Amino acid sequence: MRLLLDTHALIWFANGDVRLPRRVRERIENSETELFVSAASAWEIAAKHRKGKLPQADFLVSHWEDVLLAFDIRELPVTGRPAFQAGSLLFANGDPFDRMIVAQARIENLVVASNETTWDGLGIARLWDADLS
Repeated sequence: MRLLLDTHALIWFANGDVRLPRRVRERIENSETELFVSAASAWEIAAKHRKGKLPQADFLVSHWEDVLLAFDIRELPVTGRPAFQAGSLLFANGDPFDRMIVAQARIENLVVASNETTWDGLGIARLWDADLS
């Protein structure tokens, strides 16, 4: 599986947070899973951390590249093609970070690890469930 981690999924995984469903954690930890994260997630984490909204992301802010390397996560750059697609998506969510992640998942044909049910029906596959055990 080729799996794109939504921002919250990356934070929860890196911090061992119990809100990340067990099956998602297992898929992330599976050596056969190719992991990806959007550069938009770095932007989102930095912006929200600066405002004091993501204190749990301290380590990611200061060690982004180390975390990606440690978990063998490939970073997807923000480029024109996904930017135009993100801006053109027809759904109510105005969050530019969410829009970029959806666009990149569509372009790269990636499954997204996210609890964002509003993304269903946008042409992407989403891995999540409510099992928090």
